[in-house]
Amino acid sequence: MTVLSGPTIRKLQPVSPFIEAVKINGMTAGLSHCGYDIRIKDGFILQSGEFRIASTVERFDMPSDAMGVVHDKSTWARRGLSVFNTVIEPGWAGFLTLELVNNSFRPIQIASGSPIAQVIFHRLDEPVIGYVGKYQNQEDRPVAAILEGA
Repeated sequence: MTVLSGPTIRKLQPVSPFIEAVKINGMTAGLSHCGYDIRIKDGFILQSGEFRIASTVERFDMPSDAMGVVHDKSTWARRGLSVFNTVIEPGWAGFLTLELVNNSFRPIQIASGSPIAQVIFHRLDEPVIGYVGKYQNQEDRPVAAILEGA
């Protein structure tokens, strides 16, 4: 697998709306040298030790020969916020549901539209049949875990 560069991500545009690098609330959002900084749809206060799910502003349409991995943004991590490292499967489409936890001893306020995480995109060695799972075409709201029968 190869990590995709900013210019390649720009050509691919796996997120919409797609924006070039900008500063929002003192943090970078949009395209970076080797990733894309996504934004949180709704703002809230996350109490110490609290877990919460949230939706992104951006919608993803992943090609069949690429995947994405969600990573923390260092500015939030330095304040105690962890974003779970979700994998975005090839062929998946929809709005991401992010899993967030406040590991600090203070409440963390997250404003609507703030950059919240970075996605690093990887090219697969060959295309695969696209994702057809239970989270395909996820709506632009937090979606709780869906359990399937055995």
